[in-house]
Amino acid sequence: MKKVAFHNLGCKVNSYEMDAMLQELKKHGYEIVPFEEKADIYIVNTCTVTNIADRKSRQMLHKAKKTNPEGIVVAVGCYVQSDTEGVRGDDAVDLMIGNNKKKDLVTILEHYMEGVTEENVIDINHTDEYEEMKLTGTQEHTRAYIKIQDGCNQFCTYCLIPYARGRVRSRKMEDILTEIKGLTAIGYREFVMTGIHISSYGLDFLQKEGETRAIYGLETNYEFLRLLQEIDKIEGVERLRLGSLEPRIVTEEFVKGIAKLRSICPHFHLSLQSGCEATLKRMNRHYTPEQFVTGVTLLRKYFEHPAITTDVIVGFPGETEEEFAQTKAFLEQVRFYEMHVFKYSKRKGTKAAIMDGQIPEPVKAKRSDVLLTMDERDSEEFRAYYFNKTTTVLLEEEKEIKGKSYWLGHTKEYVKVAVETDKEYKIADDIEKGKTIFLTKENGQNQMLTGIITGVLEKDILYMD
Repeated sequence: MKKVAFHNLGCKVNSYEMDAMLQELKKHGYEIVPFEEKADIYIVNTCTVTNIADRKSRQMLHKAKKTNPEGIVVAVGCYVQSDTEGVRGDDAVDLMIGNNKKKDLVTILEHYMEGVTEENVIDINHTDEYEEMKLTGTQEHTRAYIKIQDGCNQFCTYCLIPYARGRVRSRKMEDILTEIKGLTAIGYREFVMTGIHISSYGLDFLQKEGETRAIYGLETNYEFLRLLQEIDKIEGVERLRLGSLEPRIVTEEFVKGIAKLRSICPHFHLSLQSGCEATLKRMNRHYTPEQFVTGVTLLRKYFEHPAITTDVIVGFPGETEEEFAQTKAFLEQVRFYEMHVFKYSKRKGTKAAIMDGQIPEPVKAKRSDVLLTMDERDSEEFRAYYFNKTTTVLLEEEKEIKGKSYWLGHTKEYVKVAVETDKEYKIADDIEKGKTIFLTKENGQNQMLTGIITGVLEKDILYMD
């Protein structure tokens, strides 16, 4: 039995694909061992979202070869796709596998070990094939990430991902539903829709049918809404969470539609990047701050206290003090639950990397600090809303904090909550029957409990009694 070690870099889509690849390896008799151990084969699922991601990918490939010079080192995914010749010339890499070929990992490995030479990097920008992979379990035991599409057609000026992942390719609805039904049967209760640009789900189906209407900004993406409605019907799906959304998808009809779903989590990540219209134009983002606010207002109209989170880039080329001030004022107006603040980082091969007006690092750092302070305040304010309110938490992991044992989990709004072990709690799904559970270190996994938030255990963790 050959030993395989793996290391995953990057996004939730990569994590999904890594889980699927490991599943196939186990099915074919390979033994999975920690990456630090000596193995026969090392698989690095790479990332190329930034120059730093490229560097980390190279570092892990070289670490694998150093751990076992005789081992087969396999570079897989986005970095392979974006710098094929660079990876091909790397002495640490024995085998390259690009995107849309991960499903064939076992076959490609066996061919390689038999001495068969073949090209395993396709022209990702000229394929309309969705790479179908199916999970029967994941490394997480409570929450399952479900990949529903691949590729992106947006071409933001700071991003290389459309060139690494190709154009939008959606997964067939029946395959998504079958996968989720299989996972509910073994106890998964929460499902997160993930992809490279999930708001584009199904638009390629319409194009294949000869439909040429512009969707964004004019009308609702009914294909995506219909998918969510079908998932909501599946018995055992208790929480349906959405990954990062394109702001333009948030039409009134879309929000009204998802607000009717019994399982939808009122936790929405709308990727902003900047609150200044001029900056957004340089980024090639296809919305204005005003359109973004319209979406936020709709979500707050149809959901009680929804968690709205976002991404913001500071120090984008040409961002003046006035433009940054506009972004800051916009963020003060919206008041997000959480902001992921990034200092702009040049990405070789993008338009933004060669734009005039590159911002010095100290200026980026200063602007980042301003927004991180705002984020801390707004997050604390959002969580304080739940004090003395009854809520439900889905438990995920047992952890010792300040010498005491707790189970940690999240509410539907993705607020982290802790409950003590060795105490009795009401079970949320049997609340009408008054069923309770005496919580121990061993029996909390995947339990859904209800109680009252009585305070803060740690900075970002609420305590439920």
